[in-house]
Amino acid sequence: MDKNFVIGLVLIMLMLIGYQVLVPKPVEPTPVAEVKKEAAKPASVTSDTTQKSSQSVDSTAVPQKDLVIETKDARVVFTNKGGVMKEVMLKNYKTYDQKPLYLIAENHNTFQIDLPTQTGDVRLTNQTFTTDAQDRTLAEKDSAVITYRTTIKNNQTVEQTYVVRGSGYVIDYGIKASGALPANKSVEFHWDNDLLQLENDMKKNREVVTVNYYTDALKSLPTSPTSNEEEKTADPVKWFTIKHKYFLAGLIAEKTPLTNVTLRANVNPEDSVIVKNMNIFAGIPTAAVQKGDANFQFYLGPNEYHIVDKVKAENFDQNVYLGYAFLKPINKFVLVPLFNLLEGFVSNYGLLIILLVLFVKTLLTPLTYKSYISMAKMRILGPELEQIREQNKDDLAKQQQEQMKLYQQVGVSPLSGCVPVLATMPILFSLFFLFPNLIELRQQSFLWASDLSTYDSFFKLPFSVPFGIGNHISLFTILMTISSIGYAYYNNQNTPTQPGPVNMKALGYVMPLMFMFILNSFPAGLTFYYFVSNVVTIAQQLLIKRFVNEEKIKNILEENRKKNATGEKKQNKFQKYLEKSLQAAEEAKKKQAELEKKTKKK
Repeated sequence: MDKNFVIGLVLIMLMLIGYQVLVPKPVEPTPVAEVKKEAAKPASVTSDTTQKSSQSVDSTAVPQKDLVIETKDARVVFTNKGGVMKEVMLKNYKTYDQKPLYLIAENHNTFQIDLPTQTGDVRLTNQTFTTDAQDRTLAEKDSAVITYRTTIKNNQTVEQTYVVRGSGYVIDYGIKASGALPANKSVEFHWDNDLLQLENDMKKNREVVTVNYYTDALKSLPTSPTSNEEEKTADPVKWFTIKHKYFLAGLIAEKTPLTNVTLRANVNPEDSVIVKNMNIFAGIPTAAVQKGDANFQFYLGPNEYHIVDKVKAENFDQNVYLGYAFLKPINKFVLVPLFNLLEGFVSNYGLLIILLVLFVKTLLTPLTYKSYISMAKMRILGPELEQIREQNKDDLAKQQQEQMKLYQQVGVSPLSGCVPVLATMPILFSLFFLFPNLIELRQQSFLWASDLSTYDSFFKLPFSVPFGIGNHISLFTILMTISSIGYAYYNNQNTPTQPGPVNMKALGYVMPLMFMFILNSFPAGLTFYYFVSNVVTIAQQLLIKRFVNEEKIKNILEENRKKNATGEKKQNKFQKYLEKSLQAAEEAKKKQAELEKKTKKK
């Protein structure tokens, strides 16, 4: 058990180290002045700014007027300047320092729409629109339709229509223009959004915020806390989302996919307010705008699986990262539904995590029992294995042959203890990816941890320590480490020493210390889960031990030895494999001896 458990931990460690090694090193960030300069449109979507300005109606004399729509979940502010959303505040959430949470904030968000006409392009966001809509507070099942209208040159009219519902986070949006529009051009859409700091760790925020976009598969801008990123796609984009750690601000365009899309993420590591600046440039087909078919949806809300899963857009639920492809089904169909089920009964998320551990451990009890029985068999064989090692100290090959003979005689497979451990590894991996993406844990307190979705800073350091420690000490991580060492100690007392150049028992103490560095800045919910899991596992094995009669197991092994010696017992596949391996080894040894004799005669 000890050896297999440590092998599993080594695999996790290698994966994490490999990720750090294989990810390209970030390039030096672009100076702030250059970032602002680069925020201009790329060549693929740039048009004559002077021409746009000449076609725009001077609206400086017209006062700006805001329109406020209150819903159960959000407060949405529109403005007649450009007929766009000015602010979107989520009512049910706060920032890490308990301030109102804005996904669209005044002075930190810009929508820009350029409409091509026969006489030149018009920047609609410079126009003043009119509307008959009034400020409203919507009941949960109500909705409001807001239509903004404006007239541009050649008496062409433009309408922008929004539908806001009394609950939820989806806002319908459509744009329609009268008159002939150039067929060889697109309506140019630009969204410039400053991601304000919503969570406590600025560095961690910069490591995870990105832009997701969907063509025929989900793609994302590379994430880096220090370097700027840009991607262009010629494939039509069905939706994109500006992704905070736990929130999304996106546009769904399944009915009218966006063309010539360019996505940018600009970062200034010295900025203490803005996490990153996101820019999306896209084209909307003029034919769709002319016919009134340019209909879209904004999603402005939490990145919560059971909410985004209901959004009517292809694979929109993939915004919640649930791990690698082979792990995703475990999270999607088992752990997430189980977590949501327990939410209905338990309001304290610390207790919920304890219940989750108990459920998973109970589910895996048959595998744990099988692993313990295998460990007990190896413990019973320990004296014989030690004797074999003593008799063949200088011949490792001979040691292995004799051990295989012993396993064959008593009908024991040394791999039987490894299989149950490997079977539990997918759940361990799944939780490793699930907990950092669970918005349900956000700002949920337990014991000394004020927020289970981030690290519990039990002790602040006056300096920053490398290798993942940072400038704090997480008490849940310390408890996890102590429990892991305790579990390793328990296993070492019940597991015979394994031969080989590596002291596996000593490694069992080293691995928890290495993971202490890695997990110190991970969510407190995850380290608390691992801590409780270790304690429950030790208790589970102590309980199993009370019901296992090792003397009975020893008698069974002796009976197997007698039956195999007389041929009464049928061999299983593993025993047959051992027998063939031993025969092959004996034949190879004989051939080697004959070859040595011939060489001596010569």
